[in-house]
Amino acid sequence: MADSISTSAHGFPGWLEYSSRLREDTELRAHEILRNTHKDYHVTRTSPAKCDLLGYASAGHASAVRDNDETYDALRAYNKPGSRLEKKPGVLGDEVKFGRWSYTWQQNTYLVYQIEFAVPLKPNQKVLFVLSPRSDVTKQSIYHIATDELLLAAGAWSANLHDEIYVFDNSRWTKDKELWKSVQDASWDEVILNQDMKNSLMKDVQGFFDNQQLYKTLGVPWKRGVILHGVPGNGKTISLKALINFLAKRPDPVPSLYVKSFDSCNGPKPSVRSIFTHARKMAPCLLIFEDLDSIVEEKTRSYFLNEVDGLESNDGILMIGSTNHLDKLDPSIAKRPSRFDRKYHFKVPNEEDRAAYSRYWRQKVDKSKLVEFPEALCPIIARLTEGFSFAYLKELFVIALLTIAHGVEDDSADIENVPQSDSSSSSDGVVVDREEATIENGTAEPSSSEDPEKPKSDVSQNGKRTLPHVDIPEALQDNLLLRAIQAQSKILMEEMDNTGEDDAPSSKKLIGGSAPSGVQATMRATR
Repeated sequence: MADSISTSAHGFPGWLEYSSRLREDTELRAHEILRNTHKDYHVTRTSPAKCDLLGYASAGHASAVRDNDETYDALRAYNKPGSRLEKKPGVLGDEVKFGRWSYTWQQNTYLVYQIEFAVPLKPNQKVLFVLSPRSDVTKQSIYHIATDELLLAAGAWSANLHDEIYVFDNSRWTKDKELWKSVQDASWDEVILNQDMKNSLMKDVQGFFDNQQLYKTLGVPWKRGVILHGVPGNGKTISLKALINFLAKRPDPVPSLYVKSFDSCNGPKPSVRSIFTHARKMAPCLLIFEDLDSIVEEKTRSYFLNEVDGLESNDGILMIGSTNHLDKLDPSIAKRPSRFDRKYHFKVPNEEDRAAYSRYWRQKVDKSKLVEFPEALCPIIARLTEGFSFAYLKELFVIALLTIAHGVEDDSADIENVPQSDSSSSSDGVVVDREEATIENGTAEPSSSEDPEKPKSDVSQNGKRTLPHVDIPEALQDNLLLRAIQAQSKILMEEMDNTGEDDAPSSKKLIGGSAPSGVQATMRATR
C-alpha cells in the first residue's frame, strides 16, 4: 500500500522569489529551495536526458500526475500535426519551466519537480528533482534507497531506443521518432542496385554484427568502416534507410546513430568526442556520417581520426560514411584500412539496372490499374533513358504517371509521339565546352580521361543531350505511358544539361530531404 504524502508545502514560492533575482547557480539554488521547503523529504537531483522519469511514466511503467493548481511555470502553445496530409487536429502542449508531479512506482510515492533554465552559450537545461519521504535509515544517508531503485529502472529504460533513432545535432544527442518512422517502409526489395554490389553490402554489414567471436578469435578489433560514394541520386540514402530498418529488426536489434553536424558553440572538437563516447556506450551500433567530406573538415580531421583509430576501443561500432565526392576526402580517411575498410561505388545505372528499375515501377503501376504497362516497355524505357540517375528515373515515372492521371483528354496534345531528335533550335543560347565544340565540328574522339560518373546519352550538334534512337514495335507505338515517358524524357534531358551535379534530383538527406525540384517544373512544361 502506498504511503500517503503531504502536499501542503510547496516549493513554488521560493522558486518564484529566486527567479525574480539575478542568476546564480540555478541547479544548486533550486536544490536548496526544495530542501528548505520539504524538510521531511530526501531530495535527489538527476538529468532527464539520462533518466527520463516522465517518459518512463508515459510508457506505462509508473504514474505521474501533475499538480492541477497554478503553482507552476509553463508556456502553453499550439502544436500543429506532423503533416497536413494526415488531417489530424493540432494539440496543446506545455513547455514546463517549473512543474511538480505526484509520482508512484512499485507502491512507492514521490514528488518529482522539473525545472528548465537558460545557460549562456548552451541550449536550455532541464533538471529533475526526486523527493522521497525520509525514514530513520535515510536520515543518516546522502542517498535514498527507494529513489535509487527508481532511477536505476528509469535510467535503464531511457538508455534504450523506443521506436527512435539517435540524431546528433546542435552539439547534443536527441531521440528522433520521425526519422524512425521515415525508414519503416525502406526495404532491400525497394533498393534497385547492381545485384553483386547489393549482396556484398548486405553481407558486409550483417557479417560484421554476426561475427563478434570470429574477430576475437583472430585477435583483431571488432570494428569496421564503410564508405558509400558516387554522384547524387543513385541509391546511397535509400540504402542507408534500408540498412537502418534491417538492423533494427534483427533478433538482437542494432541501434542506429545518425550524425548531422559537428557544429557547436565551443567548436567541433567537443562534438566529435561526444559522438564517439555515446557510440561506445551504445555498441554494437551503426554510426552514420552522411556527407562525410563536408562534416570532417581539415581543422577537425586529426581529432576525428584519433577517435576512429586511437587508443580507445571502438568494439562493436560499424561506421558508414557517405559522400558525393570521394576525391575531396583526405587520403588518411579514404585510403587507410582500419579506418574505412571498404568503399562501395554507387554508379549511374547501366541499361540492365534501368530495365530492372522499370520492372519495379511496372509492379507498382499494375497495382494501381492507372495505365497499361506491358513488360515489353521495360527494355525500351531502359534504352531511352541512357545517362539517367535513379533519382531522374524516379522523377520520370512520377511525372509521366501524374500527367496521365490528370486527364488524358487535357494532355493529349502534349503526349504525342516524340521525334528521335533534338527539339532545340540552333538559336538556343548554349555554352559549349572545348570538348563539346570538337564534337560539333565532327572531329571528336573519345577521351581516355572521360569521367565515368557523368551521364552519357546521344549528343546533338549543339552539344545538348537528345533521346537515343530506339526502334519501337508497332504494337507499342500508341501506348499512352510510352508517349508520356518520351515527352518527359526530353524535358528532363534539357534539365540535366542545365543542372549542376550537386543540384541534381536526389533524396540526399536522411533528415531534411526534399522532393525533386524538377517535378513541378516538368509538370508546368507539359501542361
